[in-house]
Amino acid sequence: MLSPDGRPTPLGDAIAHYGRISKSMHILRLADEPGYRRQIKAQANLQEGRHALARKIFHGRSGQLYQRYQDGMEYQLGALGLVLNAVVLFNTRYMDAAVNQLRADGFDVRDEDVARLSPFVRQHINMLGRYSFQLPELPGGMRPLRDPDAAEEV
Repeated sequence: MLSPDGRPTPLGDAIAHYGRISKSMHILRLADEPGYRRQIKAQANLQEGRHALARKIFHGRSGQLYQRYQDGMEYQLGALGLVLNAVVLFNTRYMDAAVNQLRADGFDVRDEDVARLSPFVRQHINMLGRYSFQLPELPGGMRPLRDPDAAEEV
């Protein structure tokens, strides 16, 4: 908020100072509280995991949008979001099934460890090739989990 001569008004100064106070309090809290720092770092790591998965899904053209029209970009981003959500749902369902299987087999799976699992894992996803979306009739709607003791298939 500027006066006609271009100088800030008292209200404009007050709003600017208020914003600086909030930012300063955040920085002071970040410096003083290790728990808060860990929380911020965990959130940043979670978001980076999501972005890394999105980059892997959107690997064509180095992850850049090249549509001339904004509508085309919105379609690309919408499709990316849809596929990203499908991958996260797939990962979440299978991670839950794996944890339940481990517990059923008698392994001690702690809730603290389960809380740290991320559905943004991406090493198992093949982004190249042909895909069939004809779903076979599977018991419980899911493929059987891989046996860790079985030989690796090529």
